Amino acid sequence: MKERLDEVTKILAKLPPKEGLVWINKEFGDSARFSTALGMEDQIITNWIGREKLKISLFTLDTGRLFQESYDLLDLTAKKYNLTIQVFFPDFQKVESFVQHKGINCFYDSVENRKECCHIRKVEPLRRALKDATVWITGIRAEQSANRQSMEMIEWDDHYKLIKYNPLLNWSLREVQDEIHLNNIPVNALHANGFASIGCAPCTRALLPGEDIRAGRWWWEDADKKECGLHIHDAATIVPNP
Repeated sequence: MKERLDEVTKILAKLPPKEGLVWINKEFGDSARFSTALGMEDQIITNWIGREKLKISLFTLDTGRLFQESYDLLDLTAKKYNLTIQVFFPDFQKVESFVQHKGINCFYDSVENRKECCHIRKVEPLRRALKDATVWITGIRAEQSANRQSMEMIEWDDHYKLIKYNPLLNWSLREVQDEIHLNNIPVNALHANGFASIGCAPCTRALLPGEDIRAGRWWWEDADKKECGLHIHDAATIVPNP
């Protein structure tokens, strides 16, 4: 697929996000995978896939520690758009071993423990979800974190050996909110209670006045450490389970 990167980049760079997804669907079909974490941006992309009846495969990661509101939204979304959203779970033996050795809430104790927890519950299931995929579609936006500001809309992911397409990368939060309002797209009920970026329940809180959009994620850590490993690959993130 890497040899097609230039071609794909030239075409998608000229297309608005929805039309870009239609083109991806035509060229790659269900070997293109969309990973939804049920965030507002992800719900916009799901709305386009559902309304355009695209063959792009959808999946989400269930870490086992999500909010009930996230499960409710997953159920509502699948029914509203008549879509199959495949759910990938972590390896239960690795979760059991991790909890037995380090404790049920050990991610509060150190960044290393938290990243190991994310690796077991998110990164490894993602690897299975992207097996044999040609294109990985995400809902990430540059405004969300410093790390994401350096990303490209279309890029080669050397870790998973596929093309990564971030169609909403340059959208503002206002554009996201307007699209949701205009098209009556369902969103997580927690957004109305001050939650911006929503992940696992123990690792997410509502924002305080004046905080940035990612401040509620892993709120006990320094801002420059706030990535789970899904969109960044380094030695500190990819940690083997003991």
